Amino acid sequence: MIKKEIIIGVLVGLLINSVGFTLCVFLFSTISDQNLTFTETILASIQNDSLGSIIALGAIPNLVVFFLFLRKNSIYKARGVLLATLIAAISIAISKF
Repeated sequence: MIKKEIIIGVLVGLLINSVGFTLCVFLFSTISDQNLTFTETILASIQNDSLGSIIALGAIPNLVVFFLFLRKNSIYKARGVLLATLIAAISIAISKF
């Protein structure tokens, strides 16, 4: 039961993180003066070494989900969201090297 709740929290955290990442990329592609597509924006962020920053911005909605799970007294799901955020932090560290 506990493992199931943690896995649900991790999946929700990864889903929210990917949605946040996608929204950030779309926001940056519309703001840029170069009128880049989604893929071009990601490639430009890799070339500019700013992919980690976009991943970090995409992880901000995890904070909202984390506190929602705490408010609903779903502590193990909140732990799963925290684990998903740590996975995002590890991916940021890997992208820097």
